[in-house]
Amino acid sequence: MDFLPEDISKYAEDHTSPESDLLKQINRDTHANVMMPRMLSGHLQGRFLSMVSHLIKPTYILEVGTYTGYSAICLAEGLKPEGKLITIDVNEELESRVRKYFEQARLSDKIEYLIGDAAKLIPSLSHQFDIVFIDADKENYSVYYDLVFDKVAKGGLIMADNVLWSGKVVKSKTDKDTRAILEFNEKVRNDTRVEVLLLPLRDGILMARKM
Repeated sequence: MDFLPEDISKYAEDHTSPESDLLKQINRDTHANVMMPRMLSGHLQGRFLSMVSHLIKPTYILEVGTYTGYSAICLAEGLKPEGKLITIDVNEELESRVRKYFEQARLSDKIEYLIGDAAKLIPSLSHQFDIVFIDADKENYSVYYDLVFDKVAKGGLIMADNVLWSGKVVKSKTDKDTRAILEFNEKVRNDTRVEVLLLPLRDGILMARKM
């Protein structure tokens, strides 16, 4: 997942605004107590998500894949006062932990946390979203993209995480998840309805602005 030399990554983080004490706690707790902690966005990516949200000043955000809530809190930082973030995750075992973090962040009234299959829940959502962040099972990235597209406001942003998949996207041998990411990246690149930027930030973030 780490493409830059460690000293360059540290320099970048050292020259990025710090994460809050709560985000530091979520980072530590996730690495100590939760399986697959590499799924957490972390300091640099978290500040990037917060920056994007502050620039757009969204009324509605949709996140597909909550994990331990770090990225949801970062994205919610830029919401308008009346704004709302909806986040969906299939893992009910983390629910009590994540709800506690949202309460500590004083965001329980701004974050709607849904547990279930995103492919079934997304069609029931009626909002027009200014930002969509996809960070869930890689095999369904294209499904989520198609499901959310008409729910994204004109000029809105769809972002997807892990689109470089630890560098596997440029390797000759690929597994099922890598093939799904490759197909998703090509699908979005060839979608004439969006302007696309793929950033080599952390494990790769694809940004698609709906035109």
